[in-house]
Amino acid sequence: MENPILDNLNICVLAPMIILCVGALSIICIDMLKRERSRSFYAILCIVFLLISTVAVVVLDNNTSGFFGMIKIDALAKISQLIILSSCLLFAPLALSGKEFAEYRFAEYFAFILFVAAGFLFMVSTTNLILIFIGLETASLSLYAMIAMQSKKNAIEAALKYFTMGALSSGLFAFGAMIFYALSGSVDITVIVERLSGRGFEPMLAILGASAFLFASLAFKLSIIPFHTWTPDVYEGSSASLAGFMSIVPKIAGFIVVIRMFEYMLHTVIWVEDMLYVLAVVTMTLSNLMALVQSDVKRMLAFSSISHVGFVLCAVLIGGAYEAIFVYWILFMFVNFGAFTMLWIARNKENLYDERYQHPFKKFSGMIKVAPMGAIIMALFMLSLAGIPPFSIFWGKMYIMSVVINNGFIYLAIIMALNSAIAVYYYLKLIVYMFLQEPLSNDGTIYVENTSKPLMVVVGIAAITAGAAIFLVEPIIGIVKYYLG
Repeated sequence: MENPILDNLNICVLAPMIILCVGALSIICIDMLKRERSRSFYAILCIVFLLISTVAVVVLDNNTSGFFGMIKIDALAKISQLIILSSCLLFAPLALSGKEFAEYRFAEYFAFILFVAAGFLFMVSTTNLILIFIGLETASLSLYAMIAMQSKKNAIEAALKYFTMGALSSGLFAFGAMIFYALSGSVDITVIVERLSGRGFEPMLAILGASAFLFASLAFKLSIIPFHTWTPDVYEGSSASLAGFMSIVPKIAGFIVVIRMFEYMLHTVIWVEDMLYVLAVVTMTLSNLMALVQSDVKRMLAFSSISHVGFVLCAVLIGGAYEAIFVYWILFMFVNFGAFTMLWIARNKENLYDERYQHPFKKFSGMIKVAPMGAIIMALFMLSLAGIPPFSIFWGKMYIMSVVINNGFIYLAIIMALNSAIAVYYYLKLIVYMFLQEPLSNDGTIYVENTSKPLMVVVGIAAITAGAAIFLVEPIIGIVKYYLG
């Protein structure tokens, strides 16, 4: 006999998130019972649950729904879930490093990695504003704690700053959702847009206010200018590996929600297109200009990641340019995480060459002479981030720019090209320090002391993706097209 309640529940669509939550709770319970377990045990356990969750995502059928229609596994959800889990699978093995770090002493750190993944998986697989909010808060609260676990003064400061800005973001999201509910009687994005479009998006002033609150909330997570102010300071206070993780995972989740919320209104409500156009241009341009004057490599990469967000925002502006968005972000995921991981390898207990910064440019002077392999790999990442052919992000940029031009946004394409030219300067600046300056120290261990096989695998995967992109872009496009149907 059929059970309509169980049929509507369709618990299978929740499997990836349930696996991650069970994994996180298991780690916490094991730690309570067996406190002498090593960090390697928890790291491997974390990786195992991430792999199982990835398999669950892959085997799920497209265009299925569950949890009474609130969870929807469509093409956008599936690809973004795989990107989130892939990022976590790059991030978690770093705990198997041979060097001791404060945050890895806590089993909860590995539970938080799983909670972050679960929260963002919820965000990208629903059109329900309440579930989006729950996923956002689950992931954000875990990230706050992960930053603070370093037990350093600047890490605590970064966690508090991120928490404060996150609380403001949450308030804006709740207020925007409340107005949309008052206007439409629903918290489902699809229903909201359907009912508002049915009456010609009136009253326009109320819709504008609700959209502004909701977009501002998401703009904080995406670091869109002028909502970016927390980003360089929080990245500076976080470990470089965690900063690289935050530059990728929260942003793809934010992009998916923005697409679901505003794509329906792009060509119907003129101010939505104008707003995205202005924000994309401002975000690209100002972040590049700010990156030019940075004296710390990590802060430079923080502003660099903001400029890449502006680039992808141009594809969001087009509407329906999913292939370009996902191909770009997959390439960016490997290269940007690789660059931040190289900084993490060069992490030292004390600031060697600057009172404030851990990774000033001068620290890398003459790196080619004392750590040649590290210098070559870092240069590969910089050339790729700069969009210089034939390295990986060049192909992503060309893909997005071709979409922009084909849709008639010629001036926007010119601005994108100019910003790419500006970005070349600050990426090449690090290469000049590494290859053309004299070393400040002959001790190569300040760059590569923290080495282990898992870490070298992560860096190797990122380096191969950056350097051999000409052979990998077509398969990546093929995978994206396959999942997009």
